[in-house]
Amino acid sequence: MLRVVSWNINGIRSPLQGMVYEEPSNCAAMAVGRILDKLDADIVCLQETKVTRDVLREPLAIIEGYNSYFSFSRNRSGYSGVATFCKDSATPMAAEEGLSGLFATHDGDVGCYGNMDEFTQEELRALDSEGRALLTQHKIRTWEGKEKTLTLINVYCPHADAGKPERLSFKMRFYRLLQIRAEALLAAGSHVIILGDLNTAHRPIDHWDAVNVECFEEDPGRKWMDGLLSNLGCQAGSPIRPFIDSYRCFQPKQEGAFTCWSAVSGARRLNYGSRLDYVLGDRTLVIDTFQDSFRLPEVMGSDHCPVGAVLSVSSVPAKQCPPLCTRFLPEFAGTQLKILRFLVHLKQDPVFKQSTLRLSKQTRIQMHRNKARVHSTRPRPSKAGPSRSQKNLTSYFQPSSNCPKASPISELRSVVALMTPKIPEEEVMTKVVEGPASASEAKDEKEVRTSFWKSVLGGPLPMPLCGGHREPCVMRTVKKPGPNLGRHFYTCARPQGPPTDPSSRCNFFLWSRPS
Repeated sequence: MLRVVSWNINGIRSPLQGMVYEEPSNCAAMAVGRILDKLDADIVCLQETKVTRDVLREPLAIIEGYNSYFSFSRNRSGYSGVATFCKDSATPMAAEEGLSGLFATHDGDVGCYGNMDEFTQEELRALDSEGRALLTQHKIRTWEGKEKTLTLINVYCPHADAGKPERLSFKMRFYRLLQIRAEALLAAGSHVIILGDLNTAHRPIDHWDAVNVECFEEDPGRKWMDGLLSNLGCQAGSPIRPFIDSYRCFQPKQEGAFTCWSAVSGARRLNYGSRLDYVLGDRTLVIDTFQDSFRLPEVMGSDHCPVGAVLSVSSVPAKQCPPLCTRFLPEFAGTQLKILRFLVHLKQDPVFKQSTLRLSKQTRIQMHRNKARVHSTRPRPSKAGPSRSQKNLTSYFQPSSNCPKASPISELRSVVALMTPKIPEEEVMTKVVEGPASASEAKDEKEVRTSFWKSVLGGPLPMPLCGGHREPCVMRTVKKPGPNLGRHFYTCARPQGPPTDPSSRCNFFLWSRPS
């Protein structure tokens, strides 16, 4: 059996924060290894890794028992990126970054690009510069003993922002390039699996609120998926398309089978999300070899959950990893010198070591001589001269000439007497009588001061209660560009869910202060 898993991990370094700084060589590798072991797959495809090559470290890239392949964003740091981890028993025979072939090295590449004349070179480079696609090609063996070629396309498709219409055009051009490459591989005789985050909920059953989405069926991304995927339940005479949604092949009517939820609104608690992650296989491969297609909603750590499939084939590992493998990168292969290399204590030959010891001994003798010379030239105080000892407090008070010399204890008593003011007996009695009254006034004054500062520094006001549940709200901040950017508002603290569910968030909204 061959088990493949895809997961939008929303940052491959996020589970490792707080550990990599203690023992970077061990903890990071253990954390990534635990993720791979938990997914328990022969091939793991990760999306939205959010690492670029300059911040990729060896513990993240090289895991014992696996060979890994990364595609990085070339435009922005901490953005996009995909990675594929293959067990050594499923080592690919070829690997390639991108869909267009512009980043191909012609050594160990997958090939089969199709006709891309409708794209300009600048457009192809822009589509592949965000690190959104990674191909690995494997040799598989069926139960009949036949060896075939299987190409996995690990993709993180662009998101279409409503406020940026140019991103919708970018997304559709990426879809078009992906389809051309996949169909070219099929035409060359390879089986193809497209897996990853496609960033489109295909059918109304794949979206939590499709009824209220305007022109849901007319979305360009859904129309593209309609043209790519076959419906196994369609009537005779319907067009046969090249790929099949493997999950809907096994679970055609499963509702609530979502893979992505809003982390801000806590929508995962009530399963209020959408299905954006897919394992798409070519028709022949799905019908003949797919045994199961599944979701893993219990796996936490991202706003997406993993998806995967099980095939009734075995992998035939390549004898050597393709050149794109991260262990061949200069910074990990040992061909690129690190600064630590120049700080290593090198072995010295005996002659050089003896001369160094002799030189250091002479240096120490010279230092002792210099120190002795400095001590000899430093002026010393004369013994006959007056000593500069610390003066006593009583030395600042001149005793009376007609008084006999007193002892030190009596001198101290006289100093204390001089420094202590005399209080008349009547004044003492008045303070004893008025003591309680003055203490009461001081207490009232303290309370007035306390109430004043509490009014000035009273802290935040109590949270208002939402209208639906009469529960304290939470404060949010507007992050969308516009006139309200940065303003605070209050909303219901409960997780987002269906409007018919009374335990979900109500529609309460209140600005924190007037604009």
